[in-house]
Amino acid sequence: MSEPVAPPPPPPPAANAGNNRTLMLVLSYLGILAFIPFVMEKDDKEVQWHAKHGIVLLVAWAILWTAAAIIGHFGCLGLFLFPVLSLAWLIVTILCIMKALNGQRFIIPGLSDFADKF
Repeated sequence: MSEPVAPPPPPPPAANAGNNRTLMLVLSYLGILAFIPFVMEKDDKEVQWHAKHGIVLLVAWAILWTAAAIIGHFGCLGLFLFPVLSLAWLIVTILCIMKALNGQRFIIPGLSDFADKF
């Protein structure tokens, strides 16, 4: 009696597919670099959502930084605002990247709703 022959192993996944998606998810939240996944990954809806969210976050941060700069000219409040905004930006960016890499979405009320519209 002959033993049954084991089926061949499945082919390995494409080397760049997972790495490219991971890179695009990270780039989605790195400021102006969010436009790269937005333009290059038209077929991946999840990457598109994160890229749109990253672009909306970029615009929101630019508005906040501009407002802080204007307020900073009127006194020492700017000395307090810039470090707080910088820390907040860093925390939100890290949270968004971590959630994206885990297949989740970090929802920011108002901003995420706006990102879903375009």
